[in-house]
Amino acid sequence: MNKFFLFDKSKWNQILCALTICLPVFNYGNTLGWMSPMSLLLQSNHAPSEKPLTDVEISWLAAISYLAGIPFYFLLAYISDRYGRKNTLLLSTALGSTIWILKLFPQFWTLFVSRCMVGILMSCSFVTCPVFIKEISENSIRGRLGCWTSVFYTSGCFFTYVIGDMLGYRTIIFICLSVPIISFLLFLAMPESPSYLVQIGKIEEAEKVLLWLRRKTEIDCEISQEIETIKAEQKNDEVNDSSIIKAIFADKILFKAFQIALMAAFARELCGAIPVGNFAGDIFLRASDGTRVVLNPNQQAMVMGAVQTAATIVASNIVEKSGRRPLLFITCLISGISMCSLATWFLFKDYGFNPPAWIPVFTLCICIFCDSAGLLPVGTVLIGEIFSFKYRATVLGTSMAIASFLDFLQVLFFKMVSAAIGVHVAFYTFAAMCLLMALYIYAKVPETRTRPLEEIYDDLRTNKKKKDLQKSDVITRF
Repeated sequence: MNKFFLFDKSKWNQILCALTICLPVFNYGNTLGWMSPMSLLLQSNHAPSEKPLTDVEISWLAAISYLAGIPFYFLLAYISDRYGRKNTLLLSTALGSTIWILKLFPQFWTLFVSRCMVGILMSCSFVTCPVFIKEISENSIRGRLGCWTSVFYTSGCFFTYVIGDMLGYRTIIFICLSVPIISFLLFLAMPESPSYLVQIGKIEEAEKVLLWLRRKTEIDCEISQEIETIKAEQKNDEVNDSSIIKAIFADKILFKAFQIALMAAFARELCGAIPVGNFAGDIFLRASDGTRVVLNPNQQAMVMGAVQTAATIVASNIVEKSGRRPLLFITCLISGISMCSLATWFLFKDYGFNPPAWIPVFTLCICIFCDSAGLLPVGTVLIGEIFSFKYRATVLGTSMAIASFLDFLQVLFFKMVSAAIGVHVAFYTFAAMCLLMALYIYAKVPETRTRPLEEIYDDLRTNKKKKDLQKSDVITRF
């Protein structure tokens, strides 16, 4: 593969499509990043609403997106399978613009409704967009392009952190509103997913889309092979016409793949990145004691946003060289070590010791970096690669729905639980989860880089099953 794949003209149309698909993810990052600078404004005497919001109201505005997003994961997964990836993005982008329009009228109930609607963008960003990118990308670059969803998500957060510290309330909203409007217009010119076109029987149209994506003028053996591979995957899906969830639990290989998908989601959500983000202000405040480093909350958010964006860019550039499995394992292991260090710092602090002030800042950045460089992007790419068209969107939706529920609980109750059992106990728990997940990844997760689905499933079969299949192949050939 060309080291500088951005300069490979044969891949330009795939890159163009991936950039367009990632615009709703950037908008989702805007919606999450908006809470950091605006929560301070909404609670101040200069709040754009009739009266300043309370701590309870702000907490619910921050947490409700994760809870409200759960049904949208299943809904958009169904819509994308039934009506196509492109139409789903058009719908979610059009509805997503409503989020910013509601914020032009800043009362608690309008803000609450808009934060609930963030679930549309959340499910689109982590279900429809990764699936769409996987289905328009050739094997040699699907990992890199798949990581772009995380790049756009983190850069969207970072962008809003920066403009939130510089511009006024309404100006920020109008700037962010322009993103879904531009996205909608660009999506009108986008092609549909080749996998979806094959699914609905439009083979010739699927061939035309692949010709455009691969920048070719006529059908060759590679295009024909791609179409045949898509047909073979979908033909295997048709063998079992039962419901998707029932089929997953009935088939041992699918169930193993489903377990891997759930564990990837657990590793991403239980690595400690969510509570670290919520405790960032307190950690920076404690770390600044006895030093000349003083950062206000918006500057703290910008530091984390910069670290996140840098990490996802790193991930997108090394994922094809390192592979999915090693990158997941290493980042999960380092996250566990950094969480353990952070917990120990809190423990020493509680017992009256004065450990170095740079330790919590350093471990915070390491945790955020590992989450954004491995667990967040690669976990999503991996799930998209270990399932065929029939199961891909539903499994991603299910795993992300569970992840959202975990996020909701962490955002809403973490401070309360930490006060009851001690914050160091909580972080030691996250460290243990990371280390256990690292062991699971090392023992159970197969490498998926550039590999076809059947080859990946072959790794999930037991030795006895492999021998039975080999005997069956010999008999068939005979």
